[in-house]
Amino acid sequence: MIAGSYISILRIGIWGAFCLFLMGNGAAAEERPNVLFISVDDMNDWTSLHGGYPGRVHTPNLERLAKIGMTFVNAHTASPVCCPSRTAIMLGQRPSTTGIYNNGQWWRPHLPDAVTLPMFFRRHGYKAIGAGKVFHHTAGFNPPDQWDDFQRLTFSDDPWFRGKTLNYPWSNPAKHPAGYPFSGLPGTPHEGDWGVIPGLEENEYDDSKTVDYVVNALRKKHERPFFLACGIFRPHLPWYAPRKYFDIYPLTDIKRPVIPKDDLDDIPPQGRQLSEARRTEFLNIKRHGKWAEAIRAYLASITFADAQLGRVLDALEGGPNRDKTLVVFWSDHGWHLGEKNHWHKSTLWEEATRIPFIVSVPGMTQKGTHCARPIDTLCLYPTLAELCGLDLKNKLDGTSIVPLLKNPAAEWAIPAVTEFRRGQCAVRSSRYRYIRYSDGTEELYDHSNDPNEWTNLAGKKEHNAAVRELTRWIPKRFAADAPSKKAYHFDPMSYSWTDK
Repeated sequence: MIAGSYISILRIGIWGAFCLFLMGNGAAAEERPNVLFISVDDMNDWTSLHGGYPGRVHTPNLERLAKIGMTFVNAHTASPVCCPSRTAIMLGQRPSTTGIYNNGQWWRPHLPDAVTLPMFFRRHGYKAIGAGKVFHHTAGFNPPDQWDDFQRLTFSDDPWFRGKTLNYPWSNPAKHPAGYPFSGLPGTPHEGDWGVIPGLEENEYDDSKTVDYVVNALRKKHERPFFLACGIFRPHLPWYAPRKYFDIYPLTDIKRPVIPKDDLDDIPPQGRQLSEARRTEFLNIKRHGKWAEAIRAYLASITFADAQLGRVLDALEGGPNRDKTLVVFWSDHGWHLGEKNHWHKSTLWEEATRIPFIVSVPGMTQKGTHCARPIDTLCLYPTLAELCGLDLKNKLDGTSIVPLLKNPAAEWAIPAVTEFRRGQCAVRSSRYRYIRYSDGTEELYDHSNDPNEWTNLAGKKEHNAAVRELTRWIPKRFAADAPSKKAYHFDPMSYSWTDK
């Protein structure tokens, strides 16, 4: 036994032996799979794989990834807002556990001992590198000590975030430079901002620069396995993309979601408040006759993001890491473009929670398969740990989906759970969506015959058993809200926080 171990140490080298010591299980670090962790922002189920849009959507590279992996067609976000969604994924804990419920909260000073995904992989001998939007994007959310190397997203191509006057939404449209297909609508912040930036080449867009970093990493051989994160920002608004992606979608072909006039009549007041939160922007877009143009811009942004995914897949397939790299693709949440009379994310309905989610594991996932079991993004942390054979000691809220990756028809009794704000929660099973608001009011939708969620069945006796089953999955306790960012002073030079 001792001799065998000594020979193994000679064979795998000092680094591999050290990782064996750290991990306490059977495989050397260099024998573990790489992880390519690809995210997009605000991409809902309007893809060619999911059928959420009533017209044609051009996402050939999503289809390409689906052909080599498994597509989860009933996947949902942990939260329909960027910061709590990404914090839940990266920490493996729900908002109800962490208290991170909105974009105005920093996770690090509130949870200084949290072990994030990149830190977890680093502790197990991996090289953690990445670029773009992985954690929430603004200063203070992505501490540099989480990574061996990281290229930040700077928004150099984005007039709204940069505060330029190119297409600023409340500026005078007559003063905008020539070349824009649309000028921003006054009174409609960046929800009403989209177009083509004159003179900007595709390789100059921020997402192109993010993918440049990832492509270069994939073309190299690495001495140890890597956790490589690729955070594509589109189709997050404002919807700027190269003109050729707009040209794919003729304005005359754009389909609008159907909105029944009485759709919100059976919704509790708290649900109607969610719908009405962005009503001004939506009404303004419709009043100016720009609804179809806005949808076109969103679709163009999806297809631009898909093209960036294609560049990543080209680099993986043509490089030295193809056969030993598992790939996960996910969106942080969905997006409404009029469904439920809402414009934005930030609801507990299907269009805000359902996301593209694809996993490819060489030697495990059967190519081109679909899984209809409900999952949520809390599965990412434990699943990656299991797939890579890493010892998981920190407490997580999610469940590994490795059984489904092996057999998409496997028995699965766990629904998807989405939380939005403290005390509000949606539970999505294979058939039903159940929503409970903080005041105890409810919604229930039967997706077997109501995929648009137009009829609230809560309170109907024939569905009481379904409600009882789904309520079992609502968190018993919702953590108090984490302090606001305003409670801290953040020093970007030292990347440290102090209480105010």
